[in-house]
Amino acid sequence: MKRRRRAGITRRSMMRSAAAAAMFGPLFQATEGSVSGQERVNKNSAPSTLKITDMRACRVAANYDYPLIRIDTNQGVYGLGEVRDAGVEGIALILKAHLLGKNPLNIEANLRTARQFANHGRMGGGYSALDMALHDIAGKVYGVPAHRLIGNKNHDRVRIYADTTSHPDPKVYAERMRKRRAMGLTFFKMDLQSSMLKDRPGALNERGVCTEKGLGYLCEYIAAIRDVLPPGAPLAADHFGRLNVNDSIRYARAFEPYQLSWAEDLLQISEGAIHPYLNWQAYKTISDATVTPVLTGEDIFGLQGGFQELLDHHAVDAIHPDIETSGGLLETKKIADYATMRGIQVAMHHAGSPIGGFAGYHCASTFGDNFLAMENHALDMPWWQDLVTGVPKPIIENGYVKVPDDRPGLGLELNDAVVKQHLRRPGYFEPTPMFDDLIVSGFHTGGAWPHYDETGKWCNCVTYE
Repeated sequence: MKRRRRAGITRRSMMRSAAAAAMFGPLFQATEGSVSGQERVNKNSAPSTLKITDMRACRVAANYDYPLIRIDTNQGVYGLGEVRDAGVEGIALILKAHLLGKNPLNIEANLRTARQFANHGRMGGGYSALDMALHDIAGKVYGVPAHRLIGNKNHDRVRIYADTTSHPDPKVYAERMRKRRAMGLTFFKMDLQSSMLKDRPGALNERGVCTEKGLGYLCEYIAAIRDVLPPGAPLAADHFGRLNVNDSIRYARAFEPYQLSWAEDLLQISEGAIHPYLNWQAYKTISDATVTPVLTGEDIFGLQGGFQELLDHHAVDAIHPDIETSGGLLETKKIADYATMRGIQVAMHHAGSPIGGFAGYHCASTFGDNFLAMENHALDMPWWQDLVTGVPKPIIENGYVKVPDDRPGLGLELNDAVVKQHLRRPGYFEPTPMFDDLIVSGFHTGGAWPHYDETGKWCNCVTYE
């Protein structure tokens, strides 16, 4: 009798196992139609035993260098990430020792370990690159695009805005913007440096800030740009110079007739140890004094200790996270959702490679209707999109990027040959044994040491009394 009962349980267990395999098995395979060696490997991935074995890096020489990382695993699945543009890969590599042997699918646990080493500006780049690479791995293992790991896809395409470099001659500047329009873009941004007026008598004060006369000249550039754009086309402006609160208010008020989409990072003077972009009191003073929308945030890391106070106090009209500083996909999604709750619009800064670009596109596709556009700062670099394979080309078409649904993870791979042509320094994802041991840490005892223990006995041991 007992023997039959055991046999019955065994049969039921087998049936349950078969049903589970049928239901969940596809989650642990790459999407159908895979063509790359990387995706073929993924079909054999065993998520419960997946371990991080290495982190390597290289740096692409560009207008703002692109530090790229690759996280390898014991099953051949790897993930790509990108440190903030014009940063260095070392800010990510110092996290390697904290990750070796960990399961990359435990994304939040791995990020909690790394968070203590992240901060604003380029210091957020390592954490952000790690987040991207972990989501790339997880998407490949589960056979889903990265955006499915963080939320619902609300946008099939992401609108792109283009930064446009300045020129002292308004006509030349307008021609540069006309070429942006000819590229098919529908959202525009201009650099509007006060320094363009340095040769005009009476335009700048002794601090290099525009006088009333200078503001008139500055607005002539906006008018010239407006003349070559469709009526009502979104136009933002940036790079005004070292402005304090009162300067910022004067500039923003002068721009009001031109209905800018936003004036970016107006405040550039710190108060004490507070970064200008974290000074919500100052930004609220500026925002409350003008109808020109005020935006900041490209150098802010995280929601807590970062964007939260700006949002809670409605200190700005829009925020501007850069996924390579703000914390990668997971943290940037939290920031955008919080902004939605507070009724604040969201744009995304980006001056990096397609690796960080597609991390941003996946992330932005999950945002709400308060999303505006994401930057591309490489429109004049014809080889930018050639750095990667696996995505439709051109990447930007009619001013938008299509967010991939048919490929797992970030949905792309590096074009090794092209990347190698543009390296800042020799070496393409070379071994990094010098980062195997801890370089940065929190509380870390290091193991046994020679001393008298609590009984008075001499030992080479661990005690904490």
